[in-house]
Amino acid sequence: MSHTQLRAHPLGDTAVTITFGADRSAELLRQVHSAARSLKAANIAHVEDIVPAYLALTVFYDPLGTSYEEISRKLLDACDRATHSPPKAAPSREHPMPVRYDGVDLEAVAISTGLSVEEVVARHSGRIYTVDLLGFVPGFAYLSELDTALQLPRRAQPRPRVAAGSVAIAAAQTAVYPLDTPGGWHIIGRTQTVMFDPTRDPPALLAPGNTVRFERVE
Repeated sequence: MSHTQLRAHPLGDTAVTITFGADRSAELLRQVHSAARSLKAANIAHVEDIVPAYLALTVFYDPLGTSYEEISRKLLDACDRATHSPPKAAPSREHPMPVRYDGVDLEAVAISTGLSVEEVVARHSGRIYTVDLLGFVPGFAYLSELDTALQLPRRAQPRPRVAAGSVAIAAAQTAVYPLDTPGGWHIIGRTQTVMFDPTRDPPALLAPGNTVRFERVE
């Protein structure tokens, strides 16, 4: 990957977004994650936070310590080196997560997919998911790849409140709501696992590259 593919864009006056491509893929996401880990290891002066996404990563910096031109040049150089080097290994931490499969949408999901409730539960709990990224609200981790038989579009009418701990699915992903928030995903269960705690270090339980294994409990 060269600078003709990497692009830097200002995000306000305290952040730079580095785009890696225009087409979402597992390989591009691996490159973004690897570059994010490389940037963190490089400990570039005045960098305050690094946030990966599907096609890009955003770096927040101290504008009193450096200029946009200087920091974007350093970030482009570092990302270019990272994409030409062997990828840095992702964190290998796996999170087992107990789930009570009694969600309000569980039966509707079974009907929509043509599966029994037991088959929905077995397929959802029968694989290990990868944390793609965190977004939407603090601690909300987008997990892939959901069994194709369970993939449904989001609800036509989002709920004004989804309880923290709700386990849900939408399209090719699954997630756990970390806070009480509005939401349009299909709720199939709930967990007592605390996904986000501002008094914890780090506050979010999951990080990009981690894996999650849902375990059915009664």
